[in-house]
Amino acid sequence: MKGYVAMAAHITPRVISFGLIRFTLIRTVLLIAAVLVGVRGASADIYQTSIPHAILVDYDSGSVLFEKAADVPVPPASLTKMMTMAVVFQALKDGKIGIDDEFVISEHAWRHGGAPSGGSAMFAEINSRVKLSDLMRGVIVQSGNDAAIAIAEGLMGNEPSFAQLMTQRAKEIGLTNTTFRNPTGYHDPDQKMSARDVAKLAAYIIKNFPKYYPIYGEPDFKWNNIFQRNRNPLLSMGIGADGLKTGYVKEGGYNLAGSAVQSGQRLIVVVMGAKSEKERGEEARKLLDWGFRNFESRLLFDRDTAIAEARLFGGAQSRVKLAADGPVRILVPRGTTEKITARVVYQGPVRAPVTAGTPIGRLRVMRGEILAVEVPLHADEDVGQGDLTQRALDGAQELVIDLVKAGAAKLKAGALKP
Repeated sequence: MKGYVAMAAHITPRVISFGLIRFTLIRTVLLIAAVLVGVRGASADIYQTSIPHAILVDYDSGSVLFEKAADVPVPPASLTKMMTMAVVFQALKDGKIGIDDEFVISEHAWRHGGAPSGGSAMFAEINSRVKLSDLMRGVIVQSGNDAAIAIAEGLMGNEPSFAQLMTQRAKEIGLTNTTFRNPTGYHDPDQKMSARDVAKLAAYIIKNFPKYYPIYGEPDFKWNNIFQRNRNPLLSMGIGADGLKTGYVKEGGYNLAGSAVQSGQRLIVVVMGAKSEKERGEEARKLLDWGFRNFESRLLFDRDTAIAEARLFGGAQSRVKLAADGPVRILVPRGTTEKITARVVYQGPVRAPVTAGTPIGRLRVMRGEILAVEVPLHADEDVGQGDLTQRALDGAQELVIDLVKAGAAKLKAGALKP
C-alpha cells in the first residue's frame, strides 16, 4: 500500500490555487476551498515571547494559535505529575482503586520526596497511611513529591515500574515526544516532554476526567498542620484560570501548563524553560490574553459532512467518502491574511470492503507554517467488494502507476548526477 496526500487547497483572501499530488480529488478540493474562502480576518500582530518553548491551543477545536519550538523534548520537571495523576484518574474511573484507599508513606517516599528532601512536599509523616483523596491534593495543589512517590509505590510497587506505565499511557494517548523515568519530575536525562505533548495531556485530563479536574483549581491545601497555596500563579490573576501545573528543575528552567475560560472559550497554554517564576507566570498570562483577544472561530465542516474521498482498491465503487467524528472548527486571527492549507492524508488505495466508521486518514489544516488543526477521518459509508473485473482493472491501474513512479524516480536520480 502506498502513501497518498489526497489533496491540498491553498487559500489566500482572493486567490485560490491548487497544488495536487496523485489521485487529487477535484470535487473534494473545491469543497474545502469553498469553506476556507469564508475564513477571513485581519492580521493579529505576530506574537513574540522570551520563553524558548511554548504553545497556545484552543481546547474545543484543537486549533494551535501560537507555537515556538513546541516539539522539542525538554525536562518537564513537576509537569510530570500531570501524567502521574492521569494514571491515577484512569484507575479510579476503571474502579481499580477507590478514592478512600489508603497508601503508606514509605521511608523512601518520606526521605526522597518529603521534608528531608528539601523539595516540594506534602509533608506526610513517615510510615503513616494517607487516603488517596488527600494524596491527590498533595500532588496537584502542593506538588508534593512524597505524595507522588507514595502513589507510585502503592499502585506498582516502585517508581521505575510506575514510570513505565506512565510512558505506556503517554503513547496510548498520542504523546510522541515524551518519556518518563519517575513520577515526580526529579531530573533524569531521559525524562522529557515537549510543550505540544504537555498541551495534549492537559486537554486529555480536562476532557476525560471532569470529576477530578476541578482539584487543579483549588487555591490551597492543608496537611499535617502545614498550609500551602496552589503554586499556579494564573489562578489568582482574574483571567478565568482553573488549572493546571507548574514545575522547575535547574536543568530545564521554569515550566507552566495552564488553562483558562473566558466567554465560554477555553485555552490551554504551556511555557517551558523560563528563566524565573515571574517570567513564567507573566508570559503565560500574556499568551492567554493575546489568544482570547485576537482570535475568532470559524466552522470548516459541520457534523456528518463528507470532507473528502479516498480511493479504493477492489471496491464496488472507486472511492469512499470520509468524515470527522464531529464539527471541524479552526481559530483564525481576526482579519488575517495568512494562507490556509488543507490536506487529507491517508495510506492508499484503501482495500475494499470498507465499513462505515473505519479509520482512514487525517485532515491537516495549516495556518501559515503552523499546523492549526489535525483531526482523524473515518469512512462515512459502507462499500462492498467489487466484482472480478473491477478488481482486475484496479490491479492494472496500480501496476501502471508503479511503473510511472519507478520511471520518474530514475529520471530524477539521473538528473541529480554530476
